[in-house]
Amino acid sequence: MKELIAVAPREPVLQDYEDRPVSDEQVRVKVEFGAPKRGSELTGYRAVRGSSFPMGLGNMCVGHIIEIGDGVEGFSIGDRVAGHGHLRETHTWRADGLLRLEERMTWKEAVCYDPTLFALGGIRDGQVRLGDAVAVFGLGAIGQITVQMAKMAGASFVAAVDPIEKRRQAAINVGVDMTLDPTSVDVAEELKAATNGQGIDVAIETSAAYEALDQAIRGLAWGGNVAVVGWMKECKGGLDLGAVAHFNIPNLIFARSCSDPNRDHPRWDWTRIQKICWQWLSEGRFQCEEIVSPVVPFLESPKAYEGMDLHPEKSIKLGVAFE
Repeated sequence: MKELIAVAPREPVLQDYEDRPVSDEQVRVKVEFGAPKRGSELTGYRAVRGSSFPMGLGNMCVGHIIEIGDGVEGFSIGDRVAGHGHLRETHTWRADGLLRLEERMTWKEAVCYDPTLFALGGIRDGQVRLGDAVAVFGLGAIGQITVQMAKMAGASFVAAVDPIEKRRQAAINVGVDMTLDPTSVDVAEELKAATNGQGIDVAIETSAAYEALDQAIRGLAWGGNVAVVGWMKECKGGLDLGAVAHFNIPNLIFARSCSDPNRDHPRWDWTRIQKICWQWLSEGRFQCEEIVSPVVPFLESPKAYEGMDLHPEKSIKLGVAFE
């Protein structure tokens, strides 16, 4: 059996492995589909900070149970489940950490669980309210779910900002009001024009690009909120806080759903966020089909992973099929 690992920075390979025995409270899952993530995973893959190799590549896997250890209750052979883990042909997981797929649920909805968690954090911390004008910067998987959540939250206007046409088109297909290519227009000016000169109430920045954060602040209405969801690296340019920030008084809010205590502690915590996100995905609240694109066979995953890194314009969230 094989798994996808990086043996060194930016060197993905398929490597053989052997399964360990299934222990008490564990199940073994035959993986059918999976997906890596961008953001923090690619940061490790590129050895930007604190990486160690070899490292597994991938974020979530979906499959069916083929073996059950002693003491496991509530699961049966053949059940469809999902869990966090790198891309490999089988996983041995603790049963209490499994996510059960409802009959109607697609694997693409399941692997969008991680971006949904952090999108919800951005929406909640950004305090999107009924009637607000909202702009989402960065249309990877987190941004794609965020624009859908902004509509759910009652935003009257949602703009989506990304230089990649494939991603902007996906946002158009779920009903955003405006898409903007930051390489061809002044995003802040366009956002002001679209809101009769006032600016947007909430900006949600998911790209971790300082140029995007700069435009978010410039396009903001007085006293508006900027939820910083993207994991920023060292700022070496692209951000000018002296330009307008002292005049439109933005609230910069750094959002990370799993950083408990949550801002709404104790009513909201990481466990509650996880529960509601999986429930919504199970109910089909989000359009995920176009987000997980393209889908490649597992045997082609090393080349596809390299492409995800070097050619972001070709994918939104890479999907992997094992059969």
